[in-house]
Amino acid sequence: MEYKNTKAKRDTVTRDMRQFERGTDNTFETIAIIAKRANQIGSDIKEELNGKLAEFATSSDNLEEIFENREQIEISKFYEALPKPVSIATEEYLNDKIYFRNPAKEEGEAEASTTTEA
Repeated sequence: MEYKNTKAKRDTVTRDMRQFERGTDNTFETIAIIAKRANQIGSDIKEELNGKLAEFATSSDNLEEIFENREQIEISKFYEALPKPVSIATEEYLNDKIYFRNPAKEEGEAEASTTTEA
């Protein structure tokens, strides 16, 4: 997955809000796009992590047999150290790696062009 090699920051970063208006001319629309992409990334990461951790699942429900699995701990630590999905999505947006479209705008532009042609 490309999320492992991302250059997104793990810390809080101060951003220039004008960068978020590129492409949409609307900061709020941009934030909605980033939020939707962050949800996709979060779901992908969660699915991948659950798949890897499912290999360590035991079929017995005996609480006395709790033991530490070194590999499982390392996998969990790796995923905890990844940047948050919002940071990854923001970095993707700022690097023009997100494809987005607004059907309502496209429909409005199509209607405007047909009314001006008539």
